[in-house]
Amino acid sequence: MRDYKTQMEAAKKGIITPEMEIVAKKEYMDVEVLREKVASGVVAIPCNVNHKSISPEGIGSGLRTKINVNLGISGDAKDYSVEMEKVDLAIKFGAEAIMDLSNYGKTNTFRTQLIEKSPAMIGTVPMYDAIGYLEKDLLEITAQDFLKVVRAHAEEGVDFMTIHAGINRRAVEAFRRDPRKMNIVSRGGSLLFAWMMMTGNENPFYEYYDDVLEILREYDVTISLGDALRPGCIDDATDAGQISELIELGALTERAWAKDVQVMVEGPGHMAMNEIEANMKLQKRICHGAPFYVLGPLVTDIAPGYDHITSAIGGAIAAASGADFLCYVTPAEHLRLPDVNDVREGIMASKIAAHAADIAKGIPHATDADNKMAEARHKLDWDEMFKVAIDPEKAQAYYESTPPAERHTCSMCGKMCAVRTTNMILEGKKVEFCSEK
Repeated sequence: MRDYKTQMEAAKKGIITPEMEIVAKKEYMDVEVLREKVASGVVAIPCNVNHKSISPEGIGSGLRTKINVNLGISGDAKDYSVEMEKVDLAIKFGAEAIMDLSNYGKTNTFRTQLIEKSPAMIGTVPMYDAIGYLEKDLLEITAQDFLKVVRAHAEEGVDFMTIHAGINRRAVEAFRRDPRKMNIVSRGGSLLFAWMMMTGNENPFYEYYDDVLEILREYDVTISLGDALRPGCIDDATDAGQISELIELGALTERAWAKDVQVMVEGPGHMAMNEIEANMKLQKRICHGAPFYVLGPLVTDIAPGYDHITSAIGGAIAAASGADFLCYVTPAEHLRLPDVNDVREGIMASKIAAHAADIAKGIPHATDADNKMAEARHKLDWDEMFKVAIDPEKAQAYYESTPPAERHTCSMCGKMCAVRTTNMILEGKKVEFCSEK
């Protein structure tokens, strides 16, 4: 039996855990350096003691940018078999995290199956599940009821939970004093705001924060401090509500660390490109270097159907500027529950953003695959190009959809391929087009 409750407690005691060994190897990092980062809170290893199938990953300073895939049923789309297809896709393409955001009925059966099979870390938002789990209307739910759901998710094996503890009375006051175009767009944040306004009580996750931390510590669940007041449109970015909540999250981060609970902090949703870098640095400063988890940010509000692209643009800038964890966005964002194809597109856009940021940040070995692709293209080795590609199936399908006359070229340039021409000249050969007809 291990003599520590959490990865952070072990790190503070100078203990190198098996999970740290695995993460250090994946990240090409000295394990003692990693242990120090976990001890200080700038790296988290979300890994519930009851999640036996997990392949541990680290999130934070000096590590590869990780991505999360959201899925789960709603009242209008309740087919769990489709959600499991999305799970399989996320695992196939190497997403490091999956969040079950189901918000209808009894969700624990699906979540238990998900935790049993998934090597990716699993996240949830207990606030979403409270109404279905408890079978009570919002006004009937008590503070202790909310804690019951947190404990249930922890016992099941969830690795990290989004807890909207920062939207307390002070943050609400700042939000109401500075009107917004979009008000509150966080689902969990809006439910808590409604509960607080209807009952007159303080946010239960803030009022009973120490109790929440005790539950999370028992199972080594990482707290992901939710941004209930994140901007839902470009015009609302970096306003009083967002910053007021961020200040609360900074204080909550230190309180969690004091109890050896690992922390991630969630960040803005919609934001103009020129504000992203400053927001990343502000968050890191106010939250003491805790790993930063961003949804997007989406850099324009007018692209429904293409928000995987607006998100990837913002995500790449955010990660290059210090964010550690990207939540994918699909083309269905703002429109409907994503289908399997939407999920694939969202995963790819997010992986591209994360990889591009890792190159910019100089993460060890980030350019290895890019160099392999360059070598394959230099040799016009299509099979190797497909193998190295982030989505081999799509790359090969595109190539073969309009087959070239000879395999050493593609249908864009044919025999006028620049690579082919240069290679032939450097090999001492003549380049002739008319005589080759």
